[in-house]
Amino acid sequence: MRQTHKGQPVAEWCASPNAMRLNKLLRMSRRDVLLGGIGLSVASTTGAALAADTSPATPNNEDLSGFMQVSQRLTDRDTLNPQIGAALYANIVHANADRKDKLNALHALLEREKFTTASAFAHAAEKSDPKLKDVIHEILTGWYRGIADGKVVVYRSALMFDITKDAVYPKTYATGGPFYWTSKPPEVARPKGHPALSASALVIEPT
Repeated sequence: MRQTHKGQPVAEWCASPNAMRLNKLLRMSRRDVLLGGIGLSVASTTGAALAADTSPATPNNEDLSGFMQVSQRLTDRDTLNPQIGAALYANIVHANADRKDKLNALHALLEREKFTTASAFAHAAEKSDPKLKDVIHEILTGWYRGIADGKVVVYRSALMFDITKDAVYPKTYATGGPFYWTSKPPEVARPKGHPALSASALVIEPT
């Protein structure tokens, strides 16, 4: 006959304290399993609903087209990735309620004046409305750094890496050959242009 001690099997009351605690933790009733499953289901449903409420809305074709034209002029590029543009636009608009109107104002100014350089466009935009300078900064930060609404929208395809791709690799695993860093990088001409926008306050970001 199997011995017991206060209703416990001999394997338990003869076991070490750690083993006894482990055995107790491993014993789960059917009720515990059902309640746990219900809790996970509710949590996942609630999380999905919150994510839907806080995620940026997809821009319509007209808004995206205007944003891409403004972006191409500000970056002085003939083409830009439309998928990246859609994500940047959605996050910029999501970050601030008035950004859609400001972006439309930039597009209207570009259509009206037909600027041929980014510098001329940015200078005229700030002159027409000083608040447009902040929007221009957000657009350029989005394309060059890949950040909008405080979130990383794109990393490797950010334009800051495209500018220096012949000399500097993105901060990730090295894509060059062995000891590629020992070669002298190509010479880069010093910029001769002048700022199109007025000076902004210096912001030191945490690293």
